[in-house]
Amino acid sequence: MSPRPYQLGLREPAVHENRGRILAAAREILSRPGRVSRFTVDAVAHRAGVARATVYYQFKSKPRLVEAIFDDLAARGGLRGLPEAFAREDPWQSLDEFIAVFCRFWASDRVALRRLRALSVLDPELQKIARDPWRRQGLAAIVGRLGVATDDVIDALWALTAFETFDLLATEDRDRHQATALIQQLAKQTLRAAPPSASPSPGRRSTAGARGRAARSG
Repeated sequence: MSPRPYQLGLREPAVHENRGRILAAAREILSRPGRVSRFTVDAVAHRAGVARATVYYQFKSKPRLVEAIFDDLAARGGLRGLPEAFAREDPWQSLDEFIAVFCRFWASDRVALRRLRALSVLDPELQKIARDPWRRQGLAAIVGRLGVATDDVIDALWALTAFETFDLLATEDRDRHQATALIQQLAKQTLRAAPPSASPSPGRRSTAGARGRAARSG
């Protein structure tokens, strides 16, 4: 009988441990002062104490490593609370909670997120990793329930709920909760000033589908 299945079973904890060490090393490098260019696969491997080939074995490519880092940060930052926001019967409460969930996430590791987003701007292969289109779809789903679903309004809310907006508003004089309340207030003012729309704009009609995709992806 071949011993291979038993050997593979022994390797599984080590593989899982290596993955955790690599992600922890990547988060640490992203959170350090210094240039974004210092974030490389070689630097991550060195910090994690593994071979460069091990990083590629685990994640296949740098974009997939960055995507895994983003997902890890999302899980740690509470982004999994989005389904509860979409489940609210009152769409205004859904909007408030949606904003609160994202602000909590943005505040969870601002330096690492700032650099991940900078990487996504600098590297075309990483542009989809920040998941911004899914955040827009989630907003479209909530706004559609309020009868205001024009692209201009959704774009305005998309900008208000972006990391860059939170990063500017959450200062030494305004903590995360105060910044969240301000963004919630501005979002409501934007919606109340907008004219009603009979139906969502083309490409944004599947409210239920968008809601589900946003809840699954964050």
